[in-house]
Amino acid sequence: MSVVNSTHIWIDDRGVAWIDQTNLKVIEIALERLAHGSSVEEIVDQHKGLINLAQVHAALAHYYDYQDEFDTEIEKQLMRADQIRLRNLDSPGRIKLRQLGRIP
Repeated sequence: MSVVNSTHIWIDDRGVAWIDQTNLKVIEIALERLAHGSSVEEIVDQHKGLINLAQVHAALAHYYDYQDEFDTEIEKQLMRADQIRLRNLDSPGRIKLRQLGRIP
């Protein structure tokens, strides 16, 4: 009997985990599970033709193997998004829309 090692995950030179033969990051799949409570089947369905059950299971397994590191990165990304959102509150476009009564 031969042993086959197929993880479906590869790490780029920046340390980012990707799903083989896709343009999807492991963190993106983990976020779908965490933020939306999506099942494995729902995640596959949301990415029709791009990803299969084995790849989603591998991505989630990789997330849980390195959960602390992923959760730290997710928190950093959320903080960056909040900073960008706050910076854009008084952008010229938002000021104009506010003057026109289109946004609060």
